[in-house]
Amino acid sequence: MRKLYHYPLCGFSRAARFLLAEKRLDCALVYETPWTPSDALLDQNLFGTLPVLIDINGVSVFGNSAIREYLNETYPEIEMIGVDHVQRAEVRRLADWFDIVFYRDVYFPLIREKILKRFSKDIDKVPDPASVRSACSRLSTHMDYVSWLIDRRNWLAGKDFSIADIHAASLISVLDYLGVIVWDKYEVAKSWYAKIKSRPGFRSILSDNLPQVPPAPEYSNPDF
Repeated sequence: MRKLYHYPLCGFSRAARFLLAEKRLDCALVYETPWTPSDALLDQNLFGTLPVLIDINGVSVFGNSAIREYLNETYPEIEMIGVDHVQRAEVRRLADWFDIVFYRDVYFPLIREKILKRFSKDIDKVPDPASVRSACSRLSTHMDYVSWLIDRRNWLAGKDFSIADIHAASLISVLDYLGVIVWDKYEVAKSWYAKIKSRPGFRSILSDNLPQVPPAPEYSNPDF
């Protein structure tokens, strides 16, 4: 059985889960916490980072871009990166934009303040309101960019749903879970995210509910 080591509120884990679901690949989820990796996880990935995919052939793959490329090349029946070199370049550019720039500017500062400082023993527990304010300010810039793209395209990278949408939605969904995003400020981006929430491959992600960190009220509602 295929396995995915994941943490429910890890955006990169969600991207792997979402991609697996879109490709209709069954997968057993193995719960991990990023701050206390298990021996089983460390046996597969010495860095202890998530997610880690163990395919049915025993191949172990970790790293966000490595997993997406591996799944797209190993299971090409459902194409998720694009049909020509121009489209593939745009899909990868936007996936990297969210994995690197959005992660740095918005995602990680908010996760650090709202998740890591609560659970991890290896991080300073003192709140940093300035970091939260800065991340929320930068969030507006990124959400405006999503709106700009959707104003001009069916999906983020063009006419087809792609890995760009998967990576963007997976990181954004964690912030949505935490109630960080005021969606009424971003009506165009909201219309895109509503379509994401209605996809069958995303439904299992919307069912995530950690008792220690309950989701925002409208988190699982596709008609939010």
